[in-house]
Amino acid sequence: MLSSLSIGKAPPPLICKISPANGKPFRASFICCVGKNAESNGSSSGRFQLELGNQSSDENIPQMRSGELEEKGTDIWELFREAQQNILYLNKQRIMATEELDRVKREKSSLLDRIEQLERTKLINTRKDKLSISAELLLRIDSMVLTSLIGSKEASEFRRLVMDSKVSIADYFSEIMHKKDTELLIELRHFSGKSRKSGYHIIHICTEMAPVVSVGSLALYVTGLSRALQRKGNLVEVILPKYASLNLNEVHGLREVEAEFHSYFDGQLHGNRIWTGVVYGIGVTFIEPLYYSSFFSCENIYGYSNDFERFTYFSRASLDYIVKAGKQPDVLHIHNWETSIVGPLFWDVFVNQGLGGTRIMLTCQSFESQCVEQPEKLALCGLDSHGLHRSDRLQDNNKYHLVNVLKAGVVYSNKVIIMSSMQTKAQIIHATTHGLEPTLTIHKDKLVVAPPGFDSSAWDPSVDRFLPQNYSADNMKGKSVCKASLQQHLGLQEQASIILVGCIVSDISDIELENLRTLIWMASRRGVQFVFMGSGQTPGLNTALEYFEEELKGENMRFLNKYDEALAHLVLAGSDIMLCPSFDDTVLQVPLKAMRYGAMPILLNFTDRTFGHFVDGDLEGTKFSRYINDNFINIPLSQAINELKNNPSKWDKKIVDAMTKDFSWDAECCDIHISAYTEIANL
Repeated sequence: MLSSLSIGKAPPPLICKISPANGKPFRASFICCVGKNAESNGSSSGRFQLELGNQSSDENIPQMRSGELEEKGTDIWELFREAQQNILYLNKQRIMATEELDRVKREKSSLLDRIEQLERTKLINTRKDKLSISAELLLRIDSMVLTSLIGSKEASEFRRLVMDSKVSIADYFSEIMHKKDTELLIELRHFSGKSRKSGYHIIHICTEMAPVVSVGSLALYVTGLSRALQRKGNLVEVILPKYASLNLNEVHGLREVEAEFHSYFDGQLHGNRIWTGVVYGIGVTFIEPLYYSSFFSCENIYGYSNDFERFTYFSRASLDYIVKAGKQPDVLHIHNWETSIVGPLFWDVFVNQGLGGTRIMLTCQSFESQCVEQPEKLALCGLDSHGLHRSDRLQDNNKYHLVNVLKAGVVYSNKVIIMSSMQTKAQIIHATTHGLEPTLTIHKDKLVVAPPGFDSSAWDPSVDRFLPQNYSADNMKGKSVCKASLQQHLGLQEQASIILVGCIVSDISDIELENLRTLIWMASRRGVQFVFMGSGQTPGLNTALEYFEEELKGENMRFLNKYDEALAHLVLAGSDIMLCPSFDDTVLQVPLKAMRYGAMPILLNFTDRTFGHFVDGDLEGTKFSRYINDNFINIPLSQAINELKNNPSKWDKKIVDAMTKDFSWDAECCDIHISAYTEIANL
């Protein structure tokens, strides 16, 4: 081949010896190479032809001179050199064309992905806008009742109309929501629903809702579950205290209802201001006490000596407001001890005030806080303290002279949802720390365990706006880009083969930190990179992480002592493994997010020097707990590192499978709640 010829000294003269029939050799009279259509600029594609002139015997044709042959050979070699340059040029052009084609294909794929993402976002926003219109319309109906424009019966019919015709009614009213209540009422009376949807009307009476007021897991739960329920055709409303520290950035259409509203407390009626707005398509009502204005004007949400009075006032005012507004929900959903007093209030005072078809559901995020008080304080909200201070009612199981407010919620609710990712009902009932075992045992048939979810619209690597490149279980290329970006951002060595372990923590004890130090030291000897981020929610945690950083300072360690939402997305996307202090993480939800982002969740059992954690499977557990038990809970960090290094195909299969599982609010958590609503609605 021409390309295989070396370019150097011209070859010797070309002599072709051919033996004719008579056996005498003869020499070619001339030899020349002609490059047809060839150009000197290297763009030639012409062929080369070897021409042999007339041939005769040596004795008939004189020999060609040596100089002529050398000149002819030099010409041939120059043509070979030119041909080689042509071929190299064409190869270069072909490679450039291929690269350009690949670039265009990548841009096209990226553009299509972006279009798909924008269409998905547009669909979500369109749906949210319609839900917001429906929620705002419901709040306007409340205002009409409070200002006596309509009665409770007509208001109930209007609410059912909105609930059953969300999409069509949103389209109809989207351009006229600015009108006054009297004008809007005329339009409501002209509008008739076309179809009926089988959904429930649920009102949450609670003390937190993200992002308006967030302290712990309750805020995420109320918002996440409410949005999931509405996406499945249910109507959800939320009633909150109007704290002075509310984050109102996400409250749309906030307005004060221009009507007097009074609620009962401590023997008399007291005035309240009512504010309404829409949060993520959910109608929210804020109750602001006037006489007891100090109840919710303080800096913190919890932790005051009069917390019982504060939240009892709010619970009673919420029920008074529901009756005054003519609401007839299917379910009143109460939360933790703070609104558990709604249970006995509902059945002893309010059930016969137009709420005969309503049922009560209590959710407990935990049993750590229960509120034990003097029995006579129950009279503040209108309850009979003597009748309720009994072992089968509100009497505390350990301090018999007191009443237990959380116990009131358990006893007086039709269903009790206990939020836990990993515990079973039996484990929760027989726990020795909460002191409610006798009560929970009696009411065990109404107990249901549900795992928390997470916001899959905000935590999705395929559309995550915080990532340098999106990816999914079907196309994981972007994860390596995210890993390199995280390494670069933190000043770590950029190498895809280096295992990167992330950890986002909110609470670790001193003993756990000491054992964690040993774990980091052992893994770092194997060249593993570590990234730790503190959530900033626990006093002393950031100080401990700073101490860690100083003691374990090295090229593979990075400690971030401040939680950063955008960087948290990148930590999840760039990590191969996420260390989880607990799989029952209801606040940061790291295990759920780790699986969605293709990072293996590994449990830290700080007291076990083998870094493993072993439990028996339990069929009573949630789907989430069974999946974790089957796939991740028995894997210590050292084993995960070995598997990633030595068996990457098995690792990839497990990671992709985890990414496809849906543990969002819309999945198991929402389904369990709808089943519970259905069960108590049929009582």
